[in-house]
Amino acid sequence: MTGIHITDIESAINHWRERSPSPDGLSLCPELRALAEIYGRLVYLKLSEVDEADMPPAAHAAWMTWYESQPDTPCIAICSTSQGDDTCKGCGRSFDEVQHWTAMRPAEKRAVWRRITLEGNSWRFNRYAERAIE
Repeated sequence: MTGIHITDIESAINHWRERSPSPDGLSLCPELRALAEIYGRLVYLKLSEVDEADMPPAAHAAWMTWYESQPDTPCIAICSTSQGDDTCKGCGRSFDEVQHWTAMRPAEKRAVWRRITLEGNSWRFNRYAERAIE
């Protein structure tokens, strides 16, 4: 099973903090509590990922709500894999990732997103960055 990176857990936590702010500065909504438990465990164990299958249902549901608020695909409508490139110059995904994107699980998609963001060398992140905003 694919792991969910700690940075995605952090992003989901921030999503829920904005969506359901604490009324008293101390209490957390159930979704935040579930994600904070996973985040705390990762930090304590010095891990960078949690296996998607090992997430408690409440934490996974909270993460999925955040995930669904994110863009699904890194595509910027300039695909060089259709012209024979192994890696798309537009989005940075491999030919296989482009071809199998719709069949990939959410954690697998986020792993690709993380990799191409860290690499940052596709046109999505430089030449045509304004397209990525839309």
